[in-house]
Amino acid sequence: MAMETCVLGGGCFWCLDASFRLVEGVEQVVCGYAGGDDPAPTYEAVCRGTTGHAEVVELTYDPAVIGFRDLLTIFFALHDPTTPNRQGNDVDTQYRSAIYTLDEDQAREAREMIDALAVDYAAPIVTEVAPLAVFHPAEDYHQDYFTKNPGNAYCQYVIPPKRHKLAQHFGHRLKG
Repeated sequence: MAMETCVLGGGCFWCLDASFRLVEGVEQVVCGYAGGDDPAPTYEAVCRGTTGHAEVVELTYDPAVIGFRDLLTIFFALHDPTTPNRQGNDVDTQYRSAIYTLDEDQAREAREMIDALAVDYAAPIVTEVAPLAVFHPAEDYHQDYFTKNPGNAYCQYVIPPKRHKLAQHFGHRLKG
């Protein structure tokens, strides 16, 4: 069976990258930008908020091992989908919760998941669901950032709790 792809934004892409790399069936994680207007976004421009892009991860996965719906379940567990343009201390539009869909099936599944999860949250889910126009890979130094920079204070503060939650709730889905 062929690999499939999805694009998710849930705050800082380093955090999603570090977590999804652990998931069985996820073959590749690429940090990048989506949802904006600039044809050649850079990290600095995205951080200034001038491009309209969100920080995202592009996941290439084996659907025989893990499905899109399972990836969405993990995605929603790893971030707060009720805070517009914010995840923890990261605040601005590039940190919005977003699912950029590659086809109508992904869009339908994303909307169904949001509808089903809505009862579990006190506030409305604000996750953007939109067709992916273009995915722009981020600069090389952002790829697998946590592995390359384990002493980074931000990463030490934010990523281990996400990975702990991942292990607690989805341990059966993690790589050996």
